[in-house]
Amino acid sequence: MDFSLNWDSIVRELITLFVVVDPIGSLPVFYFATAAVPAALHWRFALRAVIVAWIVLMAFLVAGQLLLEGLGLRFGSFQIAGGVILFLFALTMIFGESKPDQEISTAERDHLSGAVFPLAMPSIASPGAMLAIVVLTDNHRHSIEEQVVTAGLLTIVLAFTLLLLLLGSRLKRVLGNTGAGVISRVMGIVLATVAVDAVLLGLDAVGALSLAAEGTVLP
Repeated sequence: MDFSLNWDSIVRELITLFVVVDPIGSLPVFYFATAAVPAALHWRFALRAVIVAWIVLMAFLVAGQLLLEGLGLRFGSFQIAGGVILFLFALTMIFGESKPDQEISTAERDHLSGAVFPLAMPSIASPGAMLAIVVLTDNHRHSIEEQVVTAGLLTIVLAFTLLLLLLGSRLKRVLGNTGAGVISRVMGIVLATVAVDAVLLGLDAVGALSLAAEGTVLP
């Protein structure tokens, strides 16, 4: 099978993954979670969080669609549902509590802090990221090679996230919680656009399946 890289698609997927993972938005969560951790151990803390997030997202990349099909659900319907949820998630980033404030308050309420919660989940491997990775690796639209490229892009984004966390102490003096919140809202606008596009793709997929079921010959 011939395989050629579509750089426009690669750039689009990279931006999408960067937006849904939101590395900058995870910085204040990292600050809170490591408040009682010795500075010498912060790199291990960050590394563990990113590895856990990578495992979770890769599991969704490999088995997310298989689970849907095992339940007899159409992927087009999942694209629509995922797009709607991504859109609502984007609205909370734009109008509601910023991602850092929301997750820090959750951690304070539950009296939990650590690399797995709230940093790896739900900050890095967020529900939006889980849904996005399944949509981006649709088995019916993308070859194995293209899905491997998506996995590589996800790894790049998570590597960048790890780098930001390792530089977190210096970046905190520059950005602060307010700066991270502003950037998170800008990313929410981009994510809302991605979500609308996912809904439109889902509607196209459902419409095509309905026409095929009726015996209509598609061009």
